[in-house]
Amino acid sequence: MMLRLLAAALLLTLGAATAPAQQVRRGPAANWVSVVAKTPEGGFRQGNPNAPIKLVEYGSRTCPTCGRFAAEGVEPLRREWIASGKLSYEFRDYLIHGVPDLSLALLNQCVPTPAFFRTLDAMFANQQAFDAPLHKLIDSQPKQIEAWQALPPAQAATKFAEALGMITFMKARGLPEAQARRCLANPALIKGVADTFAAGAKAGVEGTPSFFVNGRRVRAYSWDQLQPELRAADS
Repeated sequence: MMLRLLAAALLLTLGAATAPAQQVRRGPAANWVSVVAKTPEGGFRQGNPNAPIKLVEYGSRTCPTCGRFAAEGVEPLRREWIASGKLSYEFRDYLIHGVPDLSLALLNQCVPTPAFFRTLDAMFANQQAFDAPLHKLIDSQPKQIEAWQALPPAQAATKFAEALGMITFMKARGLPEAQARRCLANPALIKGVADTFAAGAKAGVEGTPSFFVNGRRVRAYSWDQLQPELRAADS
């Protein structure tokens, strides 16, 4: 319940302005998995921008179901669908757990665009490293959590990143601490993540992961459930 309240409060705090469009990389590639671009919607897309099948995931890096999809589905998705150019996969942030998700989203966007999905993979693979201290704080210091949540977004994101070891995690992957702290306090990055979050809520996203195939929301929350939707789009 505390995590859902954090997310709801964060959406009200951040607002819902429209993010500026970003240019995307286009053109052929030997392996489309290597083609990564930020989209006008504030997500990050892997694969052929002109692919006939466009898969969008609204996800949360602290969501266990998203973590299972990352562990079970992302590798075959890349191998069987993205690499050939017939499908593009876009990840958009949906801050289901509020500020902890915001902190990770900002740090993920701090790396060079080609490294976005490599960093996203690492965050999901190490999800428990963030989850355990978060729940310990919720259980032992609920008033501290509430106080951090009441801070402006940049300060709140930094507090959670410090407490949950996120800055140390990124340092171990080559991101200098000073740069990580600048990204956590970057108003443009915060606004972009907020806009993507708000757009997802407007599109009817209530939980994570939520998948859209060619603009249609599908009732799938796992790789096993998503595969039939992809095969139907490919027929």
